[in-house]
Amino acid sequence: MTSNPYPLGLRLDGRRVVVVGGGAVATRRVPALLDAGADVLLVAPELTPALRARVDAGRLHWVPRRFVPEDLDGAWLVQVAIDDPMAAASVSAVAAERRIFCVRADDRTAATAWTPAVTRHGPVTVAVLGGGDPRRAMTVRDAIRDLLAVRLATDGIAGRPDASTGTTGGRRTGRVALVGAGPGDPELITVRGWRLLTEADVVVADRLVPGLLLDELRPDVELVDASKIPYGPSRAQEEINQILVDRALAGAFVVRLKGGDPYVFGRGGEELLACAEAGVPVTVVPGVTSSIAAPAAAGIPVTHRGVAHEFTVVSGHLAPDSPASLVRWDALAGLRGTLVILMGLKNLAAITATLIAHGRSPQTPAAVVQEATTGTQRVLRSTLGEIAADLRTADLRPPAVVVVGDVVGALDG
Repeated sequence: MTSNPYPLGLRLDGRRVVVVGGGAVATRRVPALLDAGADVLLVAPELTPALRARVDAGRLHWVPRRFVPEDLDGAWLVQVAIDDPMAAASVSAVAAERRIFCVRADDRTAATAWTPAVTRHGPVTVAVLGGGDPRRAMTVRDAIRDLLAVRLATDGIAGRPDASTGTTGGRRTGRVALVGAGPGDPELITVRGWRLLTEADVVVADRLVPGLLLDELRPDVELVDASKIPYGPSRAQEEINQILVDRALAGAFVVRLKGGDPYVFGRGGEELLACAEAGVPVTVVPGVTSSIAAPAAAGIPVTHRGVAHEFTVVSGHLAPDSPASLVRWDALAGLRGTLVILMGLKNLAAITATLIAHGRSPQTPAAVVQEATTGTQRVLRSTLGEIAADLRTADLRPPAVVVVGDVVGALDG
């Protein structure tokens, strides 16, 4: 008879954790390890775009090859996130020789540690072990989360239009939900968005999605990494559209999980049109957009009585002189309100120079907010004339939001 596992909370801050594998399982498990402060070493010949983005941001170390025993030198824990039983067994054998607890994604019975079903509510973390049955653990976990969460009486589940499926040409179809995940803090997803996420069969996730949300998916959920890393590897929008349609037509409930709001530079409209053309029903769940949340997290209101009665949100991913740009920077320079620029770090010097050339004062307060609402949030305050140079010195990186206007200093003092 197998003994019951001994529950334990590991304090991993600064301690080495080795993750073997760079696919969907590792994509789901790594964020929780980083959130715990672990020194993560990722061993895999290839990575998903989402994991590669974390490597590029300096969040973890990556060794681009297959596992060797020396990888466990100094490790406190190892997570085997590969589906090759022989390779996984070899890693766990090395871990056993060194008395390092080992989690195995391929075979829970062969592991010396299990990953529980987890829910987080503020400072409270609840971890549920289901006696080796992940579904049982998830069911209990979800019930606990429902008790912890603040639920509105009007947020009923039964009978909602988005809970239905349709038919196309006699075939049973699934459905798609375009869900905004918010600006970075996993607790800023809406209650409805989280509920649909727990019901999903397939989750198609962007790079900016809070990683801890992926850690709470059911083990049988198909996770599709549709990361769009700026100026790096990306999946064509048409391919993403096709994935949504194909999975839904096969009968699955697909959640397209997007950072911020699906309709604020998220191409949610294109995805809705693709689904509608294929006869797939779509639900849109708005998200907290970073265009408002990032300034707010930095103590900057986009509007403030007596300071700014309007704000404009624009994309800065194209240079002002690009023929493809639809932004009228000359017109924006004449506005008195707040200007919020998304995806604008690469072209910030050209953008600020254009605004100044068309009449915006170089002394206008300006700020850059990096990774807003997360534990790695950074804020740079400057002026329109100096912000680009200050940005280079501060070494801020995307994702970041630029705010231009007197509201930047409205709450100071």
